[in-house]
Amino acid sequence: MRSSTRVVLTAFALVSVATGCKPLDDGMVLIFGRSMRDSRSFDPYENPLMPPEGSVAFASGNSSALASDVNLGQPEGGNEPYFTQANMFPIGTGDAAVASMENPFSLDDERALARGQVMYERTCVVCHGPQGIGTGANIFEKYPALAAYNLAGPQVAGYSDQYIYGMIRVGRGLMPAYGHQIRPIDRWAVVTYVRKLQADAGQGGEE
Repeated sequence: MRSSTRVVLTAFALVSVATGCKPLDDGMVLIFGRSMRDSRSFDPYENPLMPPEGSVAFASGNSSALASDVNLGQPEGGNEPYFTQANMFPIGTGDAAVASMENPFSLDDERALARGQVMYERTCVVCHGPQGIGTGANIFEKYPALAAYNLAGPQVAGYSDQYIYGMIRVGRGLMPAYGHQIRPIDRWAVVTYVRKLQADAGQGGEE
């Protein structure tokens, strides 16, 4: 009895190894017309779709939205106002809703700069490059016609912290929104790091 059981189990193991998930995949093809074997893949940043309105952003994670807040699964969190791209005028400052916010960090906050650099290199460097001037950005290798803003230049150096924060959150022009990927406190850290890139390039930004 034990010998026959061993033979059956061995045969089952061999069949499983030989076929893997193919029968299940074939069934999925019959039902849905496709399976994971031929699923569409996307390059990073190729198809940045916004989540449904009111959904909880991945950016929330298990971290609080702001430094002293408790995360309650809120889409945004904190006391920042709701705004959209329509509020991003006039250019450089935005309207009253955008201008009412305040950057909690300054250029001498080393922890904020370190966190801002991590988030910038994770999210922004692909288009704006390591120095923020657009050159050396990975996106140009595949899409050379895309022109990224020179974040370290005089134009963006003249934007308010709130306006740069707003662009990160809701996007503008060719730049998609990253509010669902970068939590609020990290957006301010990115803004502060961008100010450092501007200072390194000889531009005077807000502190």
